[in-house]
Amino acid sequence: MSQPRPPKPAKLVISMFMSDRQAAAPVVSDLCAALGPVDMISQWMRFGHTNYYAAEMGEPLHRRMVVFKELIEQQSLAEIKHFTNRVERRFADGGRRRVNIDPGYLLPERFVLATGKNYSHRIFIGQGIYADLTLIYRSGGFHPLEWTYPDYREDRMRNYLCAARRKYLDDLQRGSRI
Repeated sequence: MSQPRPPKPAKLVISMFMSDRQAAAPVVSDLCAALGPVDMISQWMRFGHTNYYAAEMGEPLHRRMVVFKELIEQQSLAEIKHFTNRVERRFADGGRRRVNIDPGYLLPERFVLATGKNYSHRIFIGQGIYADLTLIYRSGGFHPLEWTYPDYREDRMRNYLCAARRKYLDDLQRGSRI
């Protein structure tokens, strides 16, 4: 019989993309005010696998990943998604988003994103939010699944998340707490 145990704390990772890179600094400032200091921030990555967001946000779109120092409880992901939705609305212009913010978390074995959209492979986690198992870690790296978004399939993204995973494992070994 399995014995219920508290889950490990997770490393908070937020993806944001926008056409106006200048919008990143104030967005990150708002995120840090609520979620704590940044541990790692990626270089800009081209976001170009879909034009779904072009009419709303403009083109070209650029992505930046932000990893936070403080570990989070896994069950806080739904609340964090609602917070990032409020930040998106705060930076909107005329009802159009200027930034898309997707929170997620890293564990040694997986990377999970939060979404408000249900689908067959997404698990409801409360407050109208679903967890999307985006990547799994095995054989020394993150691997996509059949539903993984194209941007998260790219080597550059998966390598960045592996670096964040190494930082997370180091944090756990040093006893970092939530």
